[in-house]
Amino acid sequence: MKLAEEKKVVANTDGDTAEIDLGAKGAVGGDEPKPEDQSVDLIEQLRAEIKDKDDRFMRLRAEFDNYRKRTAREKTELAATVEQAFLKDLLPLVDNLERASKAAESADETVDIETLRKGLEMIKTETATALGKHGLEAIETEGKMFDPNYHQAVGRTADADKEDGMIAAEFQRGYMARGKVIRPSMVQVVSN
Repeated sequence: MKLAEEKKVVANTDGDTAEIDLGAKGAVGGDEPKPEDQSVDLIEQLRAEIKDKDDRFMRLRAEFDNYRKRTAREKTELAATVEQAFLKDLLPLVDNLERASKAAESADETVDIETLRKGLEMIKTETATALGKHGLEAIETEGKMFDPNYHQAVGRTADADKEDGMIAAEFQRGYMARGKVIRPSMVQVVSN
C-alpha cells in the first residue's frame, strides 16, 4: 500500500474517533510540523547543548583547579624532602666542626696545630663531597681563559708569560649547580 493511501485512527479528546488521511497535505494532525514548532524545538535543543557544555566546562575547570592544587602540594612536599636530605648530609659536618671547636678551646701545648689543620682539611673535603652529592661543583679557573659566563673580573694584571684574557688569579671560588652558575668566580685577568 502506498503512504498516501494509509489511514490512521486517532481518538479525539471528546471520545469520538476520526480517520485522518496521512497522505493529504495540510491535514489536521499531519506529520508536517509547523515552522514555529521547528524553531521552538531547535531552540530547546540548543539550550540543552549549551547547558551540557556549561556542565562539562565547570567539571573541567574544577578538575584543573584540583590538579593545580595537587601539583603545588606535591611540589612543596618534594622540596621539603630534598631539603631534609640535604640537611641530613650536612649533619656530620656540623658534628666535626663542633669537635674541632672543642679541641681548639681546650688547647694547651699538647694540641698539635698540624693535627688541627688536618682535621679542618678533612671537614673541607667532607663539605665538598656533601655539596657535590647535591649537584654543586666548583668552577675551574686555573689555566683557563676568562669567560664572562663563569667568571667575574675584579682586576687586571700584566704577565708576559701568559696570553691576554688568561686568568691570573682566583680571589673567590665560583660554583655551579646542575649546569647553572649560582656564583661566578672572582678572578684577576691578564692584560698585557
